[in-house]
Amino acid sequence: MHFGGVSMRQTQVTLVDDLDGGRADETVSFRVDGKAYEIDLSTANVIRLRDTLAPYIAVARRASSNRRQAARSNGTQTDRARNQAIREWARGQGLKIADRGRIPDEIQVRYDNLS
Repeated sequence: MHFGGVSMRQTQVTLVDDLDGGRADETVSFRVDGKAYEIDLSTANVIRLRDTLAPYIAVARRASSNRRQAARSNGTQTDRARNQAIREWARGQGLKIADRGRIPDEIQVRYDNLS
């Protein structure tokens, strides 16, 4: 398009339903097991997704959006002791693990499955 000697471009984004390949109406974001996901869905598929999740949402607790507050309420000292125990166990198993920072979910799950 040209307006007064200025070239303009218009970009149109079309959402495609990730489930059935048809036209999508919205992007739905959700989290499962600490991992964030997004999916583009038609209105019908959004309704199906929400209807499927409804019984679980009805009995679930709302997660705290403040990670520091959650850490304090869960007992920071207990978390530190647990993290240290996981790190020691992982090293004993020959797994590579950093001295600080977040412990990978896979290692936590393996540790938790010991008991």
